[in-house]
Amino acid sequence: MRFEVAHAQAYPQTGFDLICFFDCLHDMGDPLGAAKYAAEALAPGGTVMLVEPYANDRVEDNLNTVGRLFYAASTTICCAHSLSEDVGLALGAQAGEARWAGIFREAGFNSLRRAAETPFNLILEAKV
Repeated sequence: MRFEVAHAQAYPQTGFDLICFFDCLHDMGDPLGAAKYAAEALAPGGTVMLVEPYANDRVEDNLNTVGRLFYAASTTICCAHSLSEDVGLALGAQAGEARWAGIFREAGFNSLRRAAETPFNLILEAKV
């Protein structure tokens, strides 16, 4: 096993069994492009593990202490960073599971399921 640093759309496509995105995909300018690249880089039966800030799908369901903190950070850090990159989708930290499911479906994945959750994170599993 080895770890390398690479751009989200430029790592070697060698048939990965597992690709992980830890609290980062929402910050990327092109999260759809990164998900598409991951779909192409996975070996048959491979998995993407997506760990993102916990968010419900509806804004009004996120109006709690943690949600308010995440919206504040998202506005000042996450969206600003995303807008500085190509595409600039600016999902922010409060994308929600339904939004992630749509992105991964469009990227070519057949399934996205909630594997686990904490008060602070959603842990999602995507399969091609």
